Amino acid sequence: MQWTLVVPVKPLARAKSRLADTADDGVRPGLALAFAQDTVAAALACPAVADVAVVTDDAEAGRELAALGAGIVREEPGGSLNAALTHAAAVVGARRPESPVAALNADLPALRPAELARVLAAAGQFPRAFLPDAAGIGTTLLAVAPGLPLAPAFGTDSRARHRASGAVELRLDAVDSVRQDVDTGGDLRSALALGVGPRTAAVAARLLIAEQ
Repeated sequence: MQWTLVVPVKPLARAKSRLADTADDGVRPGLALAFAQDTVAAALACPAVADVAVVTDDAEAGRELAALGAGIVREEPGGSLNAALTHAAAVVGARRPESPVAALNADLPALRPAELARVLAAAGQFPRAFLPDAAGIGTTLLAVAPGLPLAPAFGTDSRARHRASGAVELRLDAVDSVRQDVDTGGDLRSALALGVGPRTAAVAARLLIAEQ
């Protein structure tokens, strides 16, 4: 069973505001793009993934991620994250109705293809399932069987909201790279300890040089 992944990417100029203590306004857009590039590259390298659709209205992000092999779904104007995911899931579902669909965060720079494959294999056993983030509060992946609505509930306390919606919580060991999203400086340090992709590593190295 091969999956279609939907990866939402915010406008880069407004992304990762909680990293202000680690990266200034001039660096954060590039860091957010690097996160997304490493996430998408790892996802496309996963044998369980047939394709990746990035939902964004950021021209630079769309161009750079398309160059990696992702499809681009334009975000509908004025929509929320959950509305964007619902729209993109409907678009990819119409194109590949036989494929299960999963929404995957764009800020997983340490993502390992093999760990993602384990998560998707586990998710495929249920009509709808999700993986909580490393903090145990949010969600990094929400998956549904072919033909079912994604019904995303990302945002504050999304772990509790997805569980309340009836999605099965996946309890897996040794999938840290799929759970380690990056919102804060502490999250970035945790991701770096796991080992991030080359684009994030390059930007992070510049941050470390600037601190010295």
